[in-house]
Amino acid sequence: MAASHSYTLRGQIARLELMTRMTLAILATASGVFTYLGVRELLDGDASTVFFGAVIYSVSVSVGIYAFWTYLMRIMPHVRRPAGRRMLYVAMALGAAMIMAMSAWLNAAALAGAAALEQHMSVTTEAYQGKLNEAHENALAAQSLLPDIQLASQRFARLADEERSSGALTGTSGSGTVVQLLSQMSTQLSGLQTEIETSRDDVSALFKDGGERLGEMRRLVAADGSVKPRSTDYATQATELAGIIGSLQQTSVAPAVKRAAEDLGRTFIAPAADGADAALQGRQSAVVGQVETAVRQQSLALAAAADSILDRPRVETVRFTPLSAPEAVVMYARDFLPSWAGAISIDLMPAVLVFILCIVQDQIRREESDEDSEIGDMSALDMMRAIRLQRRLVTESEIGAAPTRLVVEDDGIVQQNDPGPAAYPKTVRS
Repeated sequence: MAASHSYTLRGQIARLELMTRMTLAILATASGVFTYLGVRELLDGDASTVFFGAVIYSVSVSVGIYAFWTYLMRIMPHVRRPAGRRMLYVAMALGAAMIMAMSAWLNAAALAGAAALEQHMSVTTEAYQGKLNEAHENALAAQSLLPDIQLASQRFARLADEERSSGALTGTSGSGTVVQLLSQMSTQLSGLQTEIETSRDDVSALFKDGGERLGEMRRLVAADGSVKPRSTDYATQATELAGIIGSLQQTSVAPAVKRAAEDLGRTFIAPAADGADAALQGRQSAVVGQVETAVRQQSLALAAAADSILDRPRVETVRFTPLSAPEAVVMYARDFLPSWAGAISIDLMPAVLVFILCIVQDQIRREESDEDSEIGDMSALDMMRAIRLQRRLVTESEIGAAPTRLVVEDDGIVQQNDPGPAAYPKTVRS
């Protein structure tokens, strides 16, 4: 029963021989085609050089894959010793690694190269978006100083008006030393306020321009058609956007605010009292001292606020690096695992067939006895000839017949009488 089962397995293996060869040839050809599509993106030169180079490489890959798996299918199932089988497994692992190195990643590039390039552009667009927003926030950070500057300017202007109209500070109305000093401080702060407001308009214009560039970049990512021309246009937009981000960093007025604040306190010069009498001059000098103290405090506050803005990390400009399809597939491999799985499976699918053949051959050897294994490869005709030969030998030994010679021909066993020693030539010695 076991022998019959083993014969069935052998017969099935024989029937599947053609299918196995066809499957291996088709897989090797498919891998070669996808390898051609992938390697074509890496070669540089004229059209003929790229074409012939890609064809030669892909054909070499197909032949190598077919030969490698054919060797294993023919040899590995018949190696019985564990040491030899282990060495073949090592050879299979080494060959599989080499196949993946020369073919699998190019297959993945052919399957998902365009999508990987679009992924690269999409990721770069998000990076540019973040840098643009960061540069915009840094440029607008100085705008947060505007309310404080406006309040200080208005406070000095209001005190000057009150002193001019009612003498609220010195007790004597009119445009004297105090009024002139307060008006001067208000004018300086108003100039700084105007500079900040002007920069806000410049920042808004640059940010709007950057937003338009980002919109065009997103449109190129999502557009239909070949990815190569889109990638070229995308690089142009990315370069312009990088310039806008750099301009935004230069537009910040925080350094100007800091310089103005330091000058406000450091270059303060108290004017001489010009009152008509000594009492008024004394009051003027006292008010001027109070104004000087207030100006220095305002100067320190503005300088500290400007320092906090300047301490923010500088925005590093993003650079768009054009990639080939294979490079993009390798860089974003995690995002294209299904494509990688398909590309690798095309090359390594024959390994499953090798394992199946090994398992079937081991099963056949376990089910066959020693005698069965000896005749396992004999045909029915061979077995019948052997049986007839066995019977004739037994018969002749029983009846003591003259020696005969048995000649096995294609159509059966032919018995010939042995003519004896006289029929053979004798050896003559000189």
